[in-house]
Amino acid sequence: MTQLTKEQQTEFEAAAFRTLVAHLRKRTDVQNIDLMNLGGFCRNCLSNWYQDAANEAGVALDKAQARELIYGMAYDDWKRMHQSVATPQQQAAFAQSHKDHG
Repeated sequence: MTQLTKEQQTEFEAAAFRTLVAHLRKRTDVQNIDLMNLGGFCRNCLSNWYQDAANEAGVALDKAQARELIYGMAYDDWKRMHQSVATPQQQAAFAQSHKDHG
């Protein structure tokens, strides 16, 4: 396996993260509940992790700012433009996949 420097690892991880965020911005047809049901995380999780990292580094970043960085727009605007009402099947899958959480 190729040995990476810590700087390379950080650079490549950041590039992969930016690519993931760009992909999710393009795939507005993929609902957060679908991401949660299949992957156990969603855009909101990414924004929470981003906010946590910023706050741990001493940078004050609130939830709305973090979400805007991930969604590429204000969260309320994204919801209005792209979020649909979860179907009973999506809700049931979410309940099943998250029954041990909480």
